[in-house]
Amino acid sequence: MADKRDYYEVLGLQRGASEDEIKKAYRKMARENHPDLHPDKVEECEEKMKEINEAYSVLSDPEKRQRYDQFGHEGMEEGFSGFGGGFPGGYSADMGDIFDSLFSGIFGGGMGGATRANTANAPRKGRDINYSVNISFMEACQGKAQELSISHQERCSSCNGTGAEPGTQPEVCPDCRGRGSVKSVQQTPIGAISSTKPCPHCGGKGSVIKSPCQKCHGQGRIKVQKRVNINIPAGINEGQILRVPGEGDSGINGGPAGNLNVSVSIRPHPVFNRDGFDVHCEIPITYAQAVMGGEIEVPTIDGPAKINIPEGTQNGAKHRLKGKGIKYLQQDRRGDEIVQLYIEVPRSLSKKQKDLLQEFEASLTEKNYQKRTGFFDKIKDLFK
Repeated sequence: MADKRDYYEVLGLQRGASEDEIKKAYRKMARENHPDLHPDKVEECEEKMKEINEAYSVLSDPEKRQRYDQFGHEGMEEGFSGFGGGFPGGYSADMGDIFDSLFSGIFGGGMGGATRANTANAPRKGRDINYSVNISFMEACQGKAQELSISHQERCSSCNGTGAEPGTQPEVCPDCRGRGSVKSVQQTPIGAISSTKPCPHCGGKGSVIKSPCQKCHGQGRIKVQKRVNINIPAGINEGQILRVPGEGDSGINGGPAGNLNVSVSIRPHPVFNRDGFDVHCEIPITYAQAVMGGEIEVPTIDGPAKINIPEGTQNGAKHRLKGKGIKYLQQDRRGDEIVQLYIEVPRSLSKKQKDLLQEFEASLTEKNYQKRTGFFDKIKDLFK
């Protein structure tokens, strides 16, 4: 485990980081290192993404994170008990065996002679794989089919997952007799203490393979590169995760395969902003349009649409376009689009334009400026 970087360092975090900080750091790192954004460094980015996904899968899980904080990378290994070195002789003690031995040493009898079942060969679910995709704002609004290239463990087709060369079978370990663990008895002042540790002959599996499969080298699984097609639904939001069942690593000992968890990040749009399922858009209008009103064309995620603005439209006025927002996931309804208008003041006027504007301004009276008149009335009242 010495060649692995600290998971907090991988995500650029300090120990004690909050769940939100972990999630934000993961999204940032996933966006920066996604292979699609670096076509000239695909292999390098894929390796970085594996490291980032592995770090996130541990730090985002409270139980795994606690074990990692206490024991480091060693605590993430399969079969790690957390008791290593806590008892004389460095054994990983089985508490049931300890109490059984205590009673045996003190009272000359056991606790009914119960034997712990070997779980070394029990079916185990395969590891989940975390992946990230970066899509555009419009793709998130409309949905898209996405092809992913993933690397995962699949059951070896040659040995069908047994790890043994075709025509042979794994044999029961002669040392542990299939239990996967061996006992060691140590004499103490209070009696004999029995502790267990993984069988060194079979590695805790309970069986040995005399003729390993040449294709998978006795592992029962092989790493393959695979293309997976997923459908990103319309209305997906930043940070949401799509789960693809059965596309993670193959299970062990006949266990089910893990899942493929795809985290979605969305590139910002130059015109639209999202707020829940509503879309916001700012549209500039001219001074004349604001004064006289009229019909203008505005963009929507479905294409151009027309709206009527009334005479005397004020800066910041909003118009709501019903049903022109983002689709609700798994529902037949949509949010709205909110168009906010702002008046662009003309610049670089010619002398003639300025003269015309002054002539126009001179023709106006207080009744043309209701807000201005009301404001100065308040000022008068304030200083009376």
